[in-house]
Amino acid sequence: MSRRLADVAAKVGVSEATVSRVLNGKPGVSQATRDAVLTALDVLGYERPTKLRGDRNRLVGLVLPELANPIFPAFAEVVGGALAQQGFTPVLCTRTAGGISEAEYIDLLLGQQVSGVIFAGGFYAEREADHTHYERLDALNLPVVLINASIETLDFPHVSCDDLVATHQALEHLVSMGHERIGLLLGPEDHVPSERKLAAARGFAQRHGLDLPDPLVVHSQYSLESGQAATNRLLDAGATAILCASDPLALGAIRAVRRAGLEVPGDVSVVGYDDSALMNSTDPALTTVRQPIDAMGRAAVDLLASMIAGAEVSRDELLFEPELVVRRSTAAAPRATA
Repeated sequence: MSRRLADVAAKVGVSEATVSRVLNGKPGVSQATRDAVLTALDVLGYERPTKLRGDRNRLVGLVLPELANPIFPAFAEVVGGALAQQGFTPVLCTRTAGGISEAEYIDLLLGQQVSGVIFAGGFYAEREADHTHYERLDALNLPVVLINASIETLDFPHVSCDDLVATHQALEHLVSMGHERIGLLLGPEDHVPSERKLAAARGFAQRHGLDLPDPLVVHSQYSLESGQAATNRLLDAGATAILCASDPLALGAIRAVRRAGLEVPGDVSVVGYDDSALMNSTDPALTTVRQPIDAMGRAAVDLLASMIAGAEVSRDELLFEPELVVRRSTAAAPRATA
């Protein structure tokens, strides 16, 4: 019993005495705290007291495109914890190859009468994808929040990392070390965050007198293997540095550089995007642009909770500042040989 009290108290951020009052049905605890304590019991796998088992918490869907990219489990941890603290129970939905589709997950969530849905990556960022299930949620007036950029026709609140600032930070770092042939390894062409990064890079190149020809821009699926294959085209185009749209793409780029008989960063510098788990432990440790995952995830939950409570929230995009984390995968541009 004492361990259960301590675990739940730590999860919610309240005292053990407060947890005890909730479990014993005592007064003097706000409804929000009461809901958070009961949700924490569920999340931690503890049984509720018999008299509280019928007092079910509100459910919120958390829809992710995958778990292989470590940025998405990181978002799930932040969002799931913030939802629990506000009295919601997260329902994790993750797409897998040949598995349940995003639209089918929406059917399941609606069948569970969820209070709202948070998407952290998904078809809302792909122009060529089917967006019917998002339009359905909008028609139902179900509270929905998107994490990172979406197509313009979806009028949901969303929080994003500022892709323009992120791209400029990385390019300024590479240019300061003498790189002029900088390649871009981006996601699919219809992916809105990749569109933004490309537009930011072209603007930067124009202002700084850099050449960014088409051979130095390649598009790929978001996987290490796809990144490795696409990097070969950038090497053929003479890139001395590669700016990637995700950390897995950057790891694929490093593998391609090495298999070409070159070194990172001696011959080619590589910059990732996200600063996901273990990027400081790769070989070499990856220079990358850090998304403020904690702040973004908590902001998304705050927006959703306000909508569920009936408050009006802004539909304007909420932009968060990234941070360039310089490690060992970048160095001065190699000198041209005569």
